[in-house]
Amino acid sequence: QVQLVESGGGLVQAGGSLRLSCAASGRTFGYYTMGWFRQAPGKEREFVACISRTRYSTYYADSVKGRFTISRDNAKNTAYLQMNSLRPEDTAVYYCAAAGRDLALKYDEYLYWGQGTQVTVSS
Repeated sequence: QVQLVESGGGLVQAGGSLRLSCAASGRTFGYYTMGWFRQAPGKEREFVACISRTRYSTYYADSVKGRFTISRDNAKNTAYLQMNSLRPEDTAVYYCAAAGRDLALKYDEYLYWGQGTQVTVSS
């Protein structure tokens, strides 16, 4: 069992930056591929980025490529999402999740989820 807790959300102006953190419990953090998803009001939860558990390969949604960077620190049991050049359309609740496979791009491939953190980008 893994418990995930996100932090770092908030209100920022367009063009600004935020860094989200996802702290994981347990000693098996390195076993999991870590992903970030987001859900805006009235929309489905969508994939944002993930970082694999073995080679630390990273994958991004086209909408955030070049602006967001996912990383992880296994010694701290923490995953991060650095978000730069934020846009109003990035406004959503951001969730981190853990998957027990090397590549996980779909919602149903993830086993554990955090409670989410709100990111609001004003124009």
